[in-house]
Amino acid sequence: VQLQASGGGLVQAGGSLRLSCAASGRTFNSYAMGWFRQAPGKEREFVAAISWSGGNNTYYADSVKGRFTISRDNAKNTVYFKMNSLKVEDTAVYYCAAAFSTATMTGGRPPYWGQGTLVTVSS
Repeated sequence: VQLQASGGGLVQAGGSLRLSCAASGRTFNSYAMGWFRQAPGKEREFVAAISWSGGNNTYYADSVKGRFTISRDNAKNTVYFKMNSLKVEDTAVYYCAAAFSTATMTGGRPPYWGQGTLVTVSS
């Protein structure tokens, strides 16, 4: 599966952004999907994941819980990431990823990665 992330940009603290990740291939709905981020000078970290079926089967890092929402549209082969109440510390390159299970995703080892999209939150 090939992944193409988009939607990053510059936003003020407290603002919102929505990232999208479009996947190629006809088996999108068999993958768990997720988002990771890497801030300057830091290691890449898990942020959110959603199971192949979507719905409430979602997982979030504590740092974004209640502010960010992951969702998917299997008919459009796309996963979305709505980020609200953004903070300066959310500034990072955000990567979408695909894996065969949410456990693999939350464990930080998905086999498929998209290119990153930069999110910059200004104070």
